[in-house]
Amino acid sequence: MKTPMTLRGAELLRKELTQLKNVERPRISEQIAEARSHGDLSENAEYDAARDKQGLMEARIRDIEAKLANAQVVDPRTLHAEGRVVFGATVEVEEESGEAATWQIVGEDEADIKAGRISFGSPIARALIGKHAGDAVDVQTPGGLKHYEIVDVRYE
Repeated sequence: MKTPMTLRGAELLRKELTQLKNVERPRISEQIAEARSHGDLSENAEYDAARDKQGLMEARIRDIEAKLANAQVVDPRTLHAEGRVVFGATVEVEEESGEAATWQIVGEDEADIKAGRISFGSPIARALIGKHAGDAVDVQTPGGLKHYEIVDVRYE
C-alpha cells in the first residue's frame, strides 16, 4: 500500500538517507576500526557502543528506504482541487474565539504541530479534507469539541 507524502517530506527523507550513507556510515566504520585496534573486544565499551550505533543507523537506513519505496509523492497543485482541502494543502482556519491557525496536511512522518504540519490521519485533518473555504467544521479533540471556520485553502 502506498503512503502519501509531500514533495518536501520525500526530499527530507532522501537528504537524511544520503547523510546516513555517505557521512555517518563511514564515520561509524572508522569508530569501529579504531575501537577494534584497542585490543580485547570482549571488554571494549567503545567497540560495543560503536556497534550499537551502527545497528541503529542501519535500521534507520532500511526504514527510510522502505518509506521512500512505498511513498506516493503528492503535489496538491496537480490535484485540480479547486479550493477543496486535499492532502498537501495549507489550510487557514479560525476558531470561534477568533484564534487563527494555519496547518499543512502532510504524511504521518512529516507531521510537526509546532511547525504547522498535521498528519492527514489526525482528527482535525480528517474533518477538513474535502471541505472548502467558508465551510465550518466541528472536531472532537482531546481538549474538547472545537469549531473551526476555513478561511483559506492554498496549494504551495
